[in-house]
Amino acid sequence: MSLERRIMAVLGPTNTGKTHYAIERMLGYRTGVIGLPLRLLAREVYDRIVAIRGPSVVALVTGEERIVPPRTQYWVCTVEAMPEGMGTDFLAVDEIQLCADPERGHVFTDRLLRARGTHETLFLGSDTMRGAIAELVPEAEFMRRERMSTLSYSGSRKISRMQPRSAIVGFSVDNVYAIAELLRRQKGGAAVVMGALSPRTRNAQVELYQNGDVDYLVATDAIGMGLNLDIDHVAFSSTVKFDGRRMRPLAPNELAQIAGRAGRGMSHGTFGVTGEAPPLDDAVAEAIMEHRFTPQKKLNWRNARLEFGSVDALLASLDMAPKDERLVKAREADDQMALNTMRASAEVMARASDGASVRLLWDVCRVPDFRGISHAEHASLIEGLYGYLHERGQVPDDWMARQVKRLDRTEGDIDTLSKRLAYIRTWTYVAQRKGWVDDENHWRGETRAVEDRLSDALHERLTQRFVDRRTSVLLRRLKQKEALLAEVNDKGEVTVEGEFVGRLEGFRFVADKEASGQEAKTLKQASLQALAPQFHLRADRFYNAPDTEIDFTEQGGLMWGEQAVGKLVPGDDPLKPGIKVFVDDEAGADVAQKVARRLQHFIDRKIAALFEPLLNLSKDEELTGLARGFAFRLVETLGVIPRGEVAGEVKELDQDARGSLRKHGVRFGQFTIFMPLLLKPAPTRLRLVLWSLAQGLDEFPEAPPPGLVTVPSGKGVPQGYHSMAGYRAAGERAIRIDMLERLADMLRAEDSRGGFEAKADMLSITGMTLEQFADLMQGLGYKAEKGEREKVKAAPEAPAEAATESTETATDAPVEDAAAEDAVAADAAPEAPAAAEETPEATEGPEMEVFFTFTWAGNRQGNRGPRRGADRGAPQGDKPRGKGGKPKGKGAPRRDQGAKQYQARPPKKEKAIDPDNPFAAALMGLKDKG
Repeated sequence: MSLERRIMAVLGPTNTGKTHYAIERMLGYRTGVIGLPLRLLAREVYDRIVAIRGPSVVALVTGEERIVPPRTQYWVCTVEAMPEGMGTDFLAVDEIQLCADPERGHVFTDRLLRARGTHETLFLGSDTMRGAIAELVPEAEFMRRERMSTLSYSGSRKISRMQPRSAIVGFSVDNVYAIAELLRRQKGGAAVVMGALSPRTRNAQVELYQNGDVDYLVATDAIGMGLNLDIDHVAFSSTVKFDGRRMRPLAPNELAQIAGRAGRGMSHGTFGVTGEAPPLDDAVAEAIMEHRFTPQKKLNWRNARLEFGSVDALLASLDMAPKDERLVKAREADDQMALNTMRASAEVMARASDGASVRLLWDVCRVPDFRGISHAEHASLIEGLYGYLHERGQVPDDWMARQVKRLDRTEGDIDTLSKRLAYIRTWTYVAQRKGWVDDENHWRGETRAVEDRLSDALHERLTQRFVDRRTSVLLRRLKQKEALLAEVNDKGEVTVEGEFVGRLEGFRFVADKEASGQEAKTLKQASLQALAPQFHLRADRFYNAPDTEIDFTEQGGLMWGEQAVGKLVPGDDPLKPGIKVFVDDEAGADVAQKVARRLQHFIDRKIAALFEPLLNLSKDEELTGLARGFAFRLVETLGVIPRGEVAGEVKELDQDARGSLRKHGVRFGQFTIFMPLLLKPAPTRLRLVLWSLAQGLDEFPEAPPPGLVTVPSGKGVPQGYHSMAGYRAAGERAIRIDMLERLADMLRAEDSRGGFEAKADMLSITGMTLEQFADLMQGLGYKAEKGEREKVKAAPEAPAEAATESTETATDAPVEDAAAEDAVAADAAPEAPAAAEETPEATEGPEMEVFFTFTWAGNRQGNRGPRRGADRGAPQGDKPRGKGGKPKGKGAPRRDQGAKQYQARPPKKEKAIDPDNPFAAALMGLKDKG
């Protein structure tokens, strides 16, 4: 073929000088462009050419960097950033075997098929591409270059025995950091090289290795792409990697690409495995040494002739299948995934209404996800960028400034700085796109400056963490069994020979998480020797500490300030839990016993203070018979019992027994027997912990927030939890038991047989809507029938004086029995308007409202049914209380009046009021007013 259109494939293993050959060929022409697989490698080649020809004629173009002098002759680019249609004399693409890469392969394949220099084109890469290039580019010539040094397999070797000038390769950030940390302890330090590092950070780390400050390099497979380092040995810590979709073993040719970094120039190199990586199969090792690999038969391809008439047309052109059998359709790349996501946005589709808008959308979708965030977050960023560019033509300066400014901070650890570097790459990319920002030079300089500052800070953190010559000195002294100087400061931080090794938390030594293996054991031993007197001093201080410095957690933990010193364990009695202390064995039995005694005193006093009414009840020797048995039940249940669980026992208690219990603050409610003082937040919190211990729960349920009348009833809570928390579950919500009793008092005044509606006071004390209240009532055993009616304006209120007089008369009247009590409660209650919820007013017609009618539905959830008294049918609870919680009235107990009979017949003629009844006058007065 004519020399004017020469296409050459220069193939061979690593360390053959292919890239150097391409640079020489390019500089022999007036103009040229070379595409490289990594930003790091592009920067390295750029620096080499600038050193030869000067910066005025050399351009560097990557996704995040753009240096283009006015008289540019030579372009150094990443493969994705190679400019098209420039017509340079020379064009080269390095690492052409990446045509088979599942992530980026379609870009390299496109360059193989379409990128050409006007005089010479070079494709550099592995021998595995020979067949594919011969078929797809028939006019190509081939040149094979042999390796300049030998590469041999040395098997498996421990990191501790790794030879100097070695590179250990890992395939995740965590793996790289762990190996570097191990080398810091055992060898004095290591440099770190990863593809995610900025060129500035990477070069600074490489300099540490190259100038001999450290003898070891820890890297990802980024070093396999042409980075030139003085490496004698490459060790694989793993032979599998995550390729973006799944974990998979590396192919022999991929291992060879990395292993080939060993032995540069005429120096021979070796490769092997270390850590948990299994030894390589003999066939694999031999293939790497002899550079014999399976040819690449299929290359990834994506249509490059895109249609921009509409988003659908663009997606259709991206989905086209290749016609050549050597090519396979590439899997959906990030830019195509982003475009598919944008298609679901109505706003984006409205903007992308013409060819120019669709082309702009595609350009924005190609912004790489440097941050590695979720696909949805990246799509949200893209949508925002597209909105600005489509509406204004540029990204607003103030918005850009905010994004850059929040990243311009150099404090933080390695991970924090690495994330900021990844984030600034996005805005560096935006600044590099022509026309996307107002002042391109300003923003390119600004983002580059921020990246440089972050890069320098990251290099500093990496060096601080992974390069520590004092560690090698420390380990050497440990091996020689020399005495070590260990200290404990007032914060509990423990240092050995000035090195931080852990901290004292309470009475336990917590070793530094970074220490591991034999080093950690040795350092801990030295630390505990220094801590022996500290344990005793702390124990004395803790024993004399006031109770205000100690507290319990809702999971039963015992804290001294912010440090855990023990936990509660079940005892023989719920009110007498045991203690388990958190004290190191090395502290000694005396320290452990002193801590245990102090914690036992604390919890005993806490229980005595918060459960004083309950403890007084248990110690009252005047209680006898049924009252004493019932008191025992109350103590056993920590002061709260659902009435349905003890209905029979309550029925057997006479008034004297009840009175003796009431003296201790026991309230016999409609739904719950409880001690109101124990419903306060502090006793409730402790009661839940003690109950959870007694129940043997693995995870203790927490107390509801204080002050709430109702809370969601929740799902999956342990049986009995609501009672212990001071609530009763009814429907979707649980209501506080004291407020439930107030509600029960109101319900007694209602006709639960004939049906009644919710009063405003009922909704007020529960804080519920009418719908929620209906659900609550159904949970309490009522039937709720929903209806709708025309809204009627409330009648004028009665004169205040009359209402007050009626109320005072009714509430002050003494009550002898339950029926009379119900009658008084009914007459005393002012006529509140029926609670209802308004429905939206129709276009025409009267205003309507929703209401519920409640009737007793039977005995549900352990409730007692409504007591059908003289003229009311509400459920019956305790009598109203007088001062001090004593029942009002001095009449004989109800059971002395004989059994009452009920039947579903029309009401009998009302009995005349007994004139001998001491309350007859008051009752007659009420009847006359009715």
